[in-house]
Amino acid sequence: MPVCTTCTHPVAYLYTVYESAYNFRLEQCPACHAFADPYVEHDELTLILDLILLKRDVFRHLLFNRGTGARKAKKRREGNVDAMTAAIDPEVAKGRDAAAENDLLDATLHDSQHELARQMLIYKLGGALLLVDAIIRWAHLHPEKALASADLGSWSRESCISFCRIFVGCLIETLAFHLGILAACLVCLKCVDGWRALRRSGATASGIRQQFRLSHVPLTLLYSSLTKLFLLLLLSVWRPVAGDSNSIDCSEAHTSPGYCSSDQPVITAALQIFDEDKLDRDWVIRNVLGGMAAGFGLRVVLDCHPFFTTLIILFGWLVKNTVASFVSKWVGGDDVTGDAWLAYSIP
Repeated sequence: MPVCTTCTHPVAYLYTVYESAYNFRLEQCPACHAFADPYVEHDELTLILDLILLKRDVFRHLLFNRGTGARKAKKRREGNVDAMTAAIDPEVAKGRDAAAENDLLDATLHDSQHELARQMLIYKLGGALLLVDAIIRWAHLHPEKALASADLGSWSRESCISFCRIFVGCLIETLAFHLGILAACLVCLKCVDGWRALRRSGATASGIRQQFRLSHVPLTLLYSSLTKLFLLLLLSVWRPVAGDSNSIDCSEAHTSPGYCSSDQPVITAALQIFDEDKLDRDWVIRNVLGGMAAGFGLRVVLDCHPFFTTLIILFGWLVKNTVASFVSKWVGGDDVTGDAWLAYSIP
C-alpha cells in the first residue's frame, strides 16, 4: 500500500485516472489533508534533481509509491447501474463479495511482483552506479590519464587490466558495505521493536514501517549515493588546476579589499584549510558528504532516531574498510597504488 509523502500515513490510492491517461486527479491524504504524492505528476529529471538535493519526499515516492496507487474511475452511469443491480439481486451482491476477495489475492500477487521489480531495479541501478564509481576511482588513482582527454592512444592493455581490477575492487567493497548495513539494520530494528514491546506502547507503527522490506535498504543506499557520485564525477572530469590559489600577485593581494593582513592569523589559518594542497575534496565528498547522504536515506526508510542510523553507517564503514584492507594490494597492483586505494576508502 502506498504512503503519504508528507506524513507517511497509508493511503489506498495516490491518484485517480479518468478516461484518458493524462486526465487524472491527485488524491488527498486522510490524515494531513495534503496531496498524498505530488511527485506522481513530475518527470524523471525533477526526481533526479531532488535526489541529488536529498529531499525526503522524493525518497518516499521512489521507495514506496513508484508504480502503485493508481485507481481507474468508472463512468458515473455505470456506477449507478451496478449499485442498483446489487440492491435488487442478492446474487450480484455475493458476486461483488467474491470479487473483493479476488482483489485481495491480486493485491498480494502485486506485492510479490513489486518486490521482484524492486530487486531488478537494484541490480540495474547498482551496476550503472558501480561502473561510474570505478571510473571515478580509476581517474583518482591514475590522474595522468584525464577522462576529458580524447587521446585513446594512452589506453593500453595495462590500463584496461588496471581498470578491471578497480571495478572488481569497487564491487567487493560495495557488497561489503551493503551487507554490513543490512546486518546492522536487522539488529537495530530488532532492538527498537523489542524496546517498544517492553514499554507496551499502544502506538501503531507508521506507514513506512508497515511497508518496509529489506530490499528497501540497498535501494536507499544507491539512491543516496547519487549526490556524491555526481560531485565526484565533476571533479574527475574537470580537475582544479594546481596553483590557482597562489596565482595572485602578492602586491595585488595587499591592495585587495578582502586581504587578511598578518595581524589576523586566525582568519588566515582558517582560510588556508580550504587550499588545494591541504584539503582533499574527493575524500570529503566521498566519505563526509556520502556518509551524511546515506544516513539521511536510512533515516527516511527506517523511520528511527538519527542516533541509530549513525551507528548503522559507522558499522557499514567498518566492514567496508576491513574488506578493503584485504584487497587493496591486489586492486592497486603495487604497494603504492594499493595504499592510495586504501587511503581513499578509509573514512
